[in-house]
Amino acid sequence: MEDFLARRMAEALRAHVRPRRGAGRSGQVTVDAGGQEILERTAVRLTEEYVEVRLAAALPAEGRRPLPKDATALFFDELPRALEAALSWSRLDGAAARRHVEVAEDHAALQAALRDHGLVAFVAEGAILPRESGVSELPLSAHRAVPFRAPEGLRVTLHAPNRGPVTGMGIPRGITLVVGGGFHGKSTLLRALVRGVYPHVPGDGREYVVTLPEAVKIRAEDGRRIARVDISPFIGTLPGGVETTAFSTDNASGSTSQAANIMEALEVGAQVLLMDEDTCATNFMIRDELMQRLVPKALEPITPFVDQVRHLRDALGVSTILVIGGSGDYLGVADTVILMDHFVPRVVTAEAHRLAAEHRDRRTPEGRPFGPPRPRLPLPQGFNPYRGRRVRVNARGVRTIVFGRDVIDLSAVEQVVDESQTRAIGDAIFYALEQEYFDGTRTLSQVLDALMADIDRRGLEVLSTFEGHPGDYARPRRFEVAAAINRLRTLVVRQAGETEAAARADAAEMAAGAQPAAGPGSTAPAGEARQDRPPQE
Repeated sequence: MEDFLARRMAEALRAHVRPRRGAGRSGQVTVDAGGQEILERTAVRLTEEYVEVRLAAALPAEGRRPLPKDATALFFDELPRALEAALSWSRLDGAAARRHVEVAEDHAALQAALRDHGLVAFVAEGAILPRESGVSELPLSAHRAVPFRAPEGLRVTLHAPNRGPVTGMGIPRGITLVVGGGFHGKSTLLRALVRGVYPHVPGDGREYVVTLPEAVKIRAEDGRRIARVDISPFIGTLPGGVETTAFSTDNASGSTSQAANIMEALEVGAQVLLMDEDTCATNFMIRDELMQRLVPKALEPITPFVDQVRHLRDALGVSTILVIGGSGDYLGVADTVILMDHFVPRVVTAEAHRLAAEHRDRRTPEGRPFGPPRPRLPLPQGFNPYRGRRVRVNARGVRTIVFGRDVIDLSAVEQVVDESQTRAIGDAIFYALEQEYFDGTRTLSQVLDALMADIDRRGLEVLSTFEGHPGDYARPRRFEVAAAINRLRTLVVRQAGETEAAARADAAEMAAGAQPAAGPGSTAPAGEARQDRPPQE
């Protein structure tokens, strides 16, 4: 209901408040209402006693000269009318409000039902998966979109508390391939599943596309930093005798970055990996028979994902949904194969297995069993939110966080869907630092447990560095907070059982060849952060 009221407030502001007064953004009034996803936000608080709406207003002015008449009109005429239009019970669209709440409730119930039915994802009959464009999350118009049809063999019916029985395609646990020709809807389906960890607003078309909340999108990410991650299940000892059980680099390749992204996701609890060959490193995904014959295993440190995907399933209980159209090597290891044909899915598992059995491939499997990732413990000296003597933690759009002198690049973290999530992630890292959760004795997963417990108990407002207006947060998942921490270029971690000295030496070795993340005078104690942070930041 809070999400619905925030959206109503945004509509009322557009209708009743003049968009511009004076210079620049002067006179603008906004509320953090979000996009197509329904997220827990701080923009509106609804209790049994009152409704609180948190607005941001730029006072009317021409340069440094205030405009008192415009301010009077804004605060005593336009804003009251907007509030009346958005929040008055007599003017509230009760049916729309109920529908909004019911869609969110149904999504949560269907997520819980997935586990009971042995599924990792569900796409309802009639869902509209294509989007308006590659840069828009709005649905493609009804006369152009092909409504989703559940294929025989994967058709299931789940129960939603408000809508009742919902029939659609259930994707079971295990290894699922989505195959088909180019532009037939493979990636469109996967993108819907990637966003299916969140509920969507009525009319979006993906209201009943549901993915387990522990699903994480994985891709290659050239150039990212990696800090002491055990990538040995996928990348063996490198030339020169470089071990990969605690691998660090300031400039990862496609294969090492994808291996690290998988192991980091598993470290904090991922149960489903979502992958598209278009954004994966080719040498990480496949190594065919001819290449095995030309380049012997003794010269190739990479164990391709095709040889480890079953070990992920069998040893760790981790499922994989993979979009692939360029390699048949995965047909023999898949549990389920879905063929997209003009945006319509068909189950072709039996045919895929028959073809794989008939194909006389002499390729040698190179995988080996492996256990859970080695836990890593973040050390406090790896976090410096200061620039000079001031805290600097800001979101710049959806994909960038400024943290002190460092810039955290989230451009490859596809399940951050809102700038308010990005803002919350930056302040969540700062909050965890203040609370001394990064004390060198907690694993990264334990840090996230403590952080999420605080948010559950005290609300997202607990992250705010200011008093009075924490109205611009949307709740992130633990996986995206972890992803931001792992991409902090000053991060210092030790693996469980290691000494801090080893971790510091490793970080110093990487820093020797990189631009320092903090300069002189930027080491004020974390406990001073809240009072030192200037209000305008």
